[in-house]
Amino acid sequence: MGAGQRSIIGAVVLASLLVITGCSGKDEGGQQGDSTGKPAGSTTGSTASAPAAKLVADPAVDAKEVAVLQPVKIAVSDGKLTEVTLTGPDGKPIAGETTADKLSWANTERLAYGKTYTYTAKAMGADNKPAELNGTFSTMTPGKTIRATVNPADGQTVGVGMPISVNFPDGAPKDRAAAERALKIETTPKVDGSWAWVTAAKVDWRPKEYWPAGTKIKVSANLYGVDYGNGYGKADVTSDFTIGRKQVIKVHTPDHNLKVYRNGAVVATYPSSNGKDADPKLNTPNGTLIVMSKERVGDFSNPDYGYTNVKKNWAMRISNHGEYLHENEENRANIGRANTSHGCVNLFEKDAKALFDSTLIGDPVEISGSKVGMPTTSEVNDWLYSWEKWTGMSALK
Repeated sequence: MGAGQRSIIGAVVLASLLVITGCSGKDEGGQQGDSTGKPAGSTTGSTASAPAAKLVADPAVDAKEVAVLQPVKIAVSDGKLTEVTLTGPDGKPIAGETTADKLSWANTERLAYGKTYTYTAKAMGADNKPAELNGTFSTMTPGKTIRATVNPADGQTVGVGMPISVNFPDGAPKDRAAAERALKIETTPKVDGSWAWVTAAKVDWRPKEYWPAGTKIKVSANLYGVDYGNGYGKADVTSDFTIGRKQVIKVHTPDHNLKVYRNGAVVATYPSSNGKDADPKLNTPNGTLIVMSKERVGDFSNPDYGYTNVKKNWAMRISNHGEYLHENEENRANIGRANTSHGCVNLFEKDAKALFDSTLIGDPVEISGSKVGMPTTSEVNDWLYSWEKWTGMSALK
């Protein structure tokens, strides 16, 4: 082969190599590409492999006997909530809130006993596709509900010895701790105190010391739906009331008089005749009591002691043991001189009225000097217990 022929053949081979190299589409980095110039295996979007939204509800669809205090929760993974509705059997929506990250929703309005609820939840998935969950569930119907009451009632002004009482007139809760955990006391100013079960069906809250004058008190007994073990709470109950001026009544029985203290100073002294000293059964018992009730005319008939149709003016009950502060003009000769009553504190009528008019329900009555103490079986007995004993009567101790 001549030199000229070798030159022609070399040119043809070089041209062929150039054509093959151009078709391979190598980029500047040497990566294999397609005819568009994009790296091989690339896609035009990012959602093709993204996950779909997954919605979960608690209670689950078709759940039965759901507790009314159980939160209703709707949650989503691989997406964001766009809409949640929960409605009762009347079609009205139940209030709820979605979290700021739009990953969950929960009801803020409580459920009712024995009702069927419907929920609809919608979300947008990471794959940019909508998802939806629909369902119903039903709440429990208790075999028994237990009612509660609160004392003092709304708007009252009471004395510095007044305890707060939550009563369960339909039956004593078996699970006292569950009931007590649902009770809340807010005071202005802040006051140290504790709950104590004074009977099986009544729990009281009293301060460690007498209430400060003017204290504002809010009681929240959030008992609806609470499982007592032998029934469920029927309804919440609340009360807002106020403590009045600080007045304390003191009777030292050997002195034959009653003293009234305001803010620690004596403002009145009234002659009295107290329970018979010689007979412990008829003493006016020692202890700190409170004025429980006030009656313009009290009936003191007691056939066991041989007297009936006995009415006395300006009567104030201080125990369920039978003790009162009241007028007794029939015992005038002994008032201020000797203790001759059957346990009550007898006063002249003008003094009894003055005391009656100046006294609030809940004013403390401190009695001393007798041979016997007031039994704790008598109500109101809250101040008959030491603070250590009182706090030990809480179900949450």
